Amino acid sequence: MTTLIKNALIIPMTKRNFFFTGDILIKDGKIARAEKNIEEKADEVIDASSMIALPSFVNAHTHLSMVLMRNYKDTCENLQAWLSEIFPIEDKLNDEDIYQSSRLGCAELIDSGCTVFADMYFNAWETVKAVKEAGIRGIIGQTFMNDGNDAEWRIKNLSPRILEAIGDDDMFRLDAAVHAVYTATPDCYRVAAEWVKERGVYLNTHLSETKKENDDCMKTYGMSPAALIESTGAFSVPAYAAHSVYLSDEDMDILSRNHVSAVYNPSSNMKLASGVAKIREMKAKGINIALGTDGASSNNNLSMIKEMNIGALLQTVSTMTPSAATPYDILEMATINGAKAIGLDKRIGTIECGKDADITLINTDDVNMAPLNDPLSALVFSADRKNVDTVFCRGRKVKEHGLLTTIDKNEAISKTKERWEDILKR
Repeated sequence: MTTLIKNALIIPMTKRNFFFTGDILIKDGKIARAEKNIEEKADEVIDASSMIALPSFVNAHTHLSMVLMRNYKDTCENLQAWLSEIFPIEDKLNDEDIYQSSRLGCAELIDSGCTVFADMYFNAWETVKAVKEAGIRGIIGQTFMNDGNDAEWRIKNLSPRILEAIGDDDMFRLDAAVHAVYTATPDCYRVAAEWVKERGVYLNTHLSETKKENDDCMKTYGMSPAALIESTGAFSVPAYAAHSVYLSDEDMDILSRNHVSAVYNPSSNMKLASGVAKIREMKAKGINIALGTDGASSNNNLSMIKEMNIGALLQTVSTMTPSAATPYDILEMATINGAKAIGLDKRIGTIECGKDADITLINTDDVNMAPLNDPLSALVFSADRKNVDTVFCRGRKVKEHGLLTTIDKNEAISKTKERWEDILKR
């Protein structure tokens, strides 16, 4: 199967602020050519004259099934108060809850141009099932909490179920998702890191999300969360760390020398009054910075387009410097930097020959996008989910002309509503 995208404004994300008008040829799920005026026969030709073509977005940190708790407990004072409301709900969740809400989460990701996400949640075998139906990629997290013994139990009893659900499907990877230093002991991190090393995967964790987390860690262990995690060996394996708000210069050095990626979650950090990540300082230290939505209960959506907009504006107002995070910087976080964070940059994240055809077409022929002027600025400051016209994942259209092709959106909505009503009665 070959598809030829013609006359698109292509932002390949291979060179800073570079874009051109041209064509993209997709063969057998991969990008065969991306250049001006391709004259080659194809099974399908798409006229993308009014479209921007860019790599599909990478959501480097979320909790997919938490769409169940969207718009729930939105005015808690801080993260800890919010978690005290959320944990009791999570204790009630079952497989069907996770499956149905994961389907809705996948629909929302696709709808906003995202084809891969890094997840951290429970009953992940059900999320795998939903993602397979959706036809996108999933970096699934085996959650770790509590102590080392509990970590060993999860490896023995839960991981096999997730791996069985994944099978030999290379659209998935199972990472270790250690919740945080305030819910997992150093021994838990050690066990998880050894498991990661044995399997050749990545470690995913929340890091320095709040000042309280940092202060409590200093009181308990005499060191920052970053220093504590490094001391366990959990940063000696490939790792990415969500939030990374309260990092000292020394903490940033820890991430930098261990090649740990930071994942910026601006909406969640604003909503829970957590703080603002120091993007400029981390970049200066050579830290790779990705972008994530966090869960829809602390966001309240999974739109990477909205996250880009908020992420840019938050950096501007917090530093009083409009160039603190330029549109291209933000687009990097949402595409190639996200791919680097989760170890998929050889396969996705840019529009280059030989890479998988994960491509999103953005319609610029709409009231909120005209006149286009600077397409980079347009994507970060003007675009909306409604502008996402077509989305490819490995060359397969998972959204076409505004309509999802793999998931019945209305069914996913109604089923998730049913599950939530049932949860509230339990």
